[in-house]
Amino acid sequence: MQVIQQTGMLAPYRILDLTNEMGLMCGKLLGDLGADVIKIEKPGGDDARRIGPFYRDEVDPEKSLYWFALNTSKRGITLDIETAEGKEIFKKLVKVSDAVVESFAPGHMDEIGLGYDALCKENPDIIVTSITPFGPAGPYKDFKASDITLWALSGLSFICGDPDRPPLRISLPQSFFHAGADAATGTVMALYHRGVSGEGQHVHVSILKAMERVAYTAHTLWDGRAKILRRPGSALKIPPLGTTTPVVWSCRDGYVAFYLFGGNMGAVSNPALTRWMDEEGLATDVMKGMDWRKFDIGRTPQDEIDRHIVQPISRFFRNHTQEELWKEGVRRRVMVYPIYDARGVLENEHLRERRFWVELEHSPLDHSITYPGPFIRTDKKLCRVRCRAPLIGEHNSEIYEKELRISRNELEALSIAGII
Repeated sequence: MQVIQQTGMLAPYRILDLTNEMGLMCGKLLGDLGADVIKIEKPGGDDARRIGPFYRDEVDPEKSLYWFALNTSKRGITLDIETAEGKEIFKKLVKVSDAVVESFAPGHMDEIGLGYDALCKENPDIIVTSITPFGPAGPYKDFKASDITLWALSGLSFICGDPDRPPLRISLPQSFFHAGADAATGTVMALYHRGVSGEGQHVHVSILKAMERVAYTAHTLWDGRAKILRRPGSALKIPPLGTTTPVVWSCRDGYVAFYLFGGNMGAVSNPALTRWMDEEGLATDVMKGMDWRKFDIGRTPQDEIDRHIVQPISRFFRNHTQEELWKEGVRRRVMVYPIYDARGVLENEHLRERRFWVELEHSPLDHSITYPGPFIRTDKKLCRVRCRAPLIGEHNSEIYEKELRISRNELEALSIAGII
């Protein structure tokens, strides 16, 4: 069993994590900040353990990479809080904790006798943070929702993708991640408020609201100009002619981003790229003779810009690797950037030099896995990824026997009864 050293900004606090995939990020962030986060799972393990991908493609609740990523810096116990005995054990934990984070349907905690008012009787200072798809009130409050549902309703799906194709969503459950970050922020604010006033409180996080805040650009564009932001795709469409130039370009080993700006915005990068291309015999006469400060993309016909500028640049980029374009682009002041896949990000020299990645030993796998490091850096290491995700019930003995003083015989009986 791994031992967790509790140091950091939130080291004095204990958080009970009852969340499913909608809220796992919250506890992870609080744990990275030093809180003693106890992930409470039903006996047999949380359903999120069955979300892939899996370590070496072995489908196993102890090998979910999704679970690994979102449950670092936590201890883990098993407990059925819907049984009478389970409720009483949970209440004992609440007495010695500072906050509970949960993501059940609105009203579920009240239905099983563990709502905010009930928990306040056990610990008047307790903070409860509830993460739900649509919040505790309103016509949608009882609706269930997946990530794609919330992504779509927030308006974000509408602005993602190509303009001539249907909307898209990002492959990972972004809505749950944003809501988890908001819940962590709300929990810390409530802890601070309690330190000032002595009062606990119930914090509510609506995942839909969290996503609407991410889509604020689209909302403010409508509020300010009554204009609907539409899917731009991977190209820029410039008025008045609607001339389109790529943003994403193919290169020898992947893709790069390059903005072909007109006027003063491209007055440094465009001539520098032209000189670079000319060294390889790929710059057209139009490019070499261009007064780039006066270049107006939106008033240049599409066929002219394609033939004399876009197609030659495309040929040039395809002759070079991401690294060549990036490093030489920096030297020449050409605004071209690599579009990394996961391997590219992992191997990025800047992130390695900044020690962004951390290695966590997974003794059950006899292997270490590379993780993103802390989301902030401090001189005193007040935020850091402290340990791998817990195994199912890994800290049962530590927490139940040593901290709650439940005897081993009683624990065995509770285990046989399916309570822990």
